[in-house]
Amino acid sequence: MSNQFSLTLESSRMHNQSCRHMAFRLSDGATLPFIPGQFIQIHFEHAGRALRRSYSIATLDAHSALIEIAVSYVEHGPASTLLAALKEGDSLSASGPFGRFVLNAQDQNQRYLLIATGTGVTPYRAMLPLIEQRISEHGQAFVLLFGARSNDELLYAQDFENFARVHPNFRYYPCFSRTPRSPAGPFDRSGYVQTAIAELNPDPQNDIAYLCGNPNMVDQAFEALKTAGLSIPHIRREKYISPK
Repeated sequence: MSNQFSLTLESSRMHNQSCRHMAFRLSDGATLPFIPGQFIQIHFEHAGRALRRSYSIATLDAHSALIEIAVSYVEHGPASTLLAALKEGDSLSASGPFGRFVLNAQDQNQRYLLIATGTGVTPYRAMLPLIEQRISEHGQAFVLLFGARSNDELLYAQDFENFARVHPNFRYYPCFSRTPRSPAGPFDRSGYVQTAIAELNPDPQNDIAYLCGNPNMVDQAFEALKTAGLSIPHIRREKYISPK
């Protein structure tokens, strides 16, 4: 399904001062099938121009009637202004789902390295039920290395921490580039995520890496993983660029 449709805002809440979690329903009451890791596009007009902005689906249940996204605020950004002004019951136009940043059923690897910054972690939240299935059926291991400047910017931290607590094959490493947590968690790291990759001991024979978030992080992490020996097909990327 990739046709245009109407979304109605069901609810919203602030993650922090600059990021909002928003939950929509299809205005016609239908369900939008999607593969965890895909995104939708919001359509709107600004200053006489037709614009689109892409947002990864964060919904935990692929069969849910809700379409959840995380929206970072961009100063003077037309999409930020539009979405910040939406009230429950308001509607907007969208299309999707799109994208191939998904877990492939054909993968034969033993471990996934999931690396993200900012709202780039949202597709991994949607993947959690599928990750649980992969762990149960194939014994695969997953490491989520998530970079944030401070604890306030750890999006969906409780979801990932709860999941890691009951799934030993899933490790969650928050990585703080500015202000560490106090008290620190047992798997907290300091610095940028791309500098913490070496600690994961990337294995060219058994690992597949996913990179999502800030373009500089994605580029630097890509080079670090290539240097570690991972082949290019085993490094899957999605860059998050916030246009004005």
